[in-house]
Amino acid sequence: MSRVVVTGLGVISALGDSVFSNHDALVKGTCGISTGELVKSKYTESLRFGEVKIENEKLKSLLGISDPSATRTSLLALHALNEAIKDCGLDVALISGYDTALIGASTVGGMCQTDELYLDAKSETVGSAFMASYDCASVTLFLRERYGIKGVTNTINTACSSSANAIKYGTQLINNGYAKRAIVGGVDSLAKFTINGFNSLGILSPGFCRPFDKDRNGLNLGEGAAFLVLEREEDVKNKKPYCYVAGYCNSNDAFHPSSLSENGEGPYRAMKGALDLASLAPAEIGFIGTHGTGTENNDEVESRAMMRIFEKVPPFASAKSKIGHTLGASAAVEAVFSILALQHGEIYPSLNFSNPIESTGLRPVSVTQKLNLRHVMSNSFGFGGNCTSLIFSKA
Repeated sequence: MSRVVVTGLGVISALGDSVFSNHDALVKGTCGISTGELVKSKYTESLRFGEVKIENEKLKSLLGISDPSATRTSLLALHALNEAIKDCGLDVALISGYDTALIGASTVGGMCQTDELYLDAKSETVGSAFMASYDCASVTLFLRERYGIKGVTNTINTACSSSANAIKYGTQLINNGYAKRAIVGGVDSLAKFTINGFNSLGILSPGFCRPFDKDRNGLNLGEGAAFLVLEREEDVKNKKPYCYVAGYCNSNDAFHPSSLSENGEGPYRAMKGALDLASLAPAEIGFIGTHGTGTENNDEVESRAMMRIFEKVPPFASAKSKIGHTLGASAAVEAVFSILALQHGEIYPSLNFSNPIESTGLRPVSVTQKLNLRHVMSNSFGFGGNCTSLIFSKA
């Protein structure tokens, strides 16, 4: 069976609007979290967000979009998708073929336009332009239409592990002969729906999130998008791939709607399953891009699960300390960051860390370091205990 390799990357986050600008910010240890400027919420001043500082109208202009129903979620997704396709040099004819799959992920979808939809419904008899853009699948359908994709198309919503499962699913489609290539990733934009929802759970930090710190007090929400182009290794002899997808596993600890079991059964099984599929020993993992939300439950549980798997926990860090928690986009954005670490032989710091959790004593990476990496793991754990781990290896 041919290996599945990553040939294209595209990303937009609070750190920048391209792979290059994100990588530059990662190396410098830049934090993209700030007070909200574009998102409309009564919490704009009191909370901090990983916001993409590009207005919708500018995004539309950059992308050549005039469709009034296009939401911010769709615009961010198209921006990242365009970069990934350009990066790998995919021909338009190949993209629109039946052997190209498109697997998107989102939790917000068009819900960022809830207020507009409500106002339109009250004032117009013909209905709202945003009605067709409201559900999660609308983003993937928007992308499919832009590129005329005829292959397998799907949208995954498993909360914060959504785009990790999109990457896993795209890889499986190729491995099982349902596609020769797959464009996979995720997107979410800041929205009142999620800001209010997470605030009601009491897990939003009023300051900067502090993943794996004993004084952590919640997460910062963010927005962004990332897409990867996956292809069969035998089809890309004229390209230099970034890496190959060596392992993946999805598990569920079925413990609680919004928290993980104390011993981290779901995270443990996800990491172990990915290692087993990749035929790797735990000691061969050189870096872990953790889920690392900065919440009380997640960080301690993820730490315990890592300690169960690894005799000596490898260097690890949380990208959410720099870009916030981008929900359905987080796994894809963080996969891009993990692949950049692998490509450049470097690991990027977790920010705002001072003291380890007393029960585990683990410390994330605090400064950018050069490291000879061959295998990296990326963790994404969602609501309902939906846990996915990915392993990327040097091609």
